[in-house]
Amino acid sequence: MSDSTPLPKIGAPATRALATSGITSLDELRDQDLDALIDLHGVGPKAIRILKEALADEAGKPAS
Repeated sequence: MSDSTPLPKIGAPATRALATSGITSLDELRDQDLDALIDLHGVGPKAIRILKEALADEAGKPAS
């Protein structure tokens, strides 16, 4: 079992679109071009903003 950080609440359509693309955690999101994810059906500018904020917040956390 991994200690991956779940995706933030971005809405069901965006979450499904990311899951369909194999992205189900922030860890899997780190290697992605977030601006390219806007092309996925269901992912809009608000979801991209929330994801960027979550990644920035996660990067600022001390390692546990």
